[in-house]
Amino acid sequence: MSASGVKEEIRVGGMTIRFVVEGAQSGGSIAVFEFEVPVRAGIAAAHSHDGFEETIYGLEGVLTWTVDGLQTEVRPGEALVIPRGAVHRFDNNGDVDAKALAIGTPGVLGPDFFRESAAVLDAADGGPPDLAAIGAIMRRHGLTPAG
Repeated sequence: MSASGVKEEIRVGGMTIRFVVEGAQSGGSIAVFEFEVPVRAGIAAAHSHDGFEETIYGLEGVLTWTVDGLQTEVRPGEALVIPRGAVHRFDNNGDVDAKALAIGTPGVLGPDFFRESAAVLDAADGGPPDLAAIGAIMRRHGLTPAG
């Protein structure tokens, strides 16, 4: 959060991420961020994380999550727990933008992961991103790319 109290918006591809609680603010116990996913967008890089659990709480629209091969739709007011080590990804297959809250425990994932990922996507200038760079960023921040 900036000195003015306004939450930083980090844009990664078409998504917007806003941290509500960073790990440093919670003594490392939790990280919480809001993320918006436009219609027909999602995260292409299926991944897992061994260092934290992730709970997703739906706020608007519907996100389709694939966790260890099983699909689950998360609607407003619904939650999905993603255990450590579970390979997962998500898509917005709906006809409205979606918004959800992600809660990571402990709070090891921070805004730097999203800033660094955004820089690689921006450098691609609409072309294919440097997948090796994306993979290195993921590993540095505790995510393991799948496949």
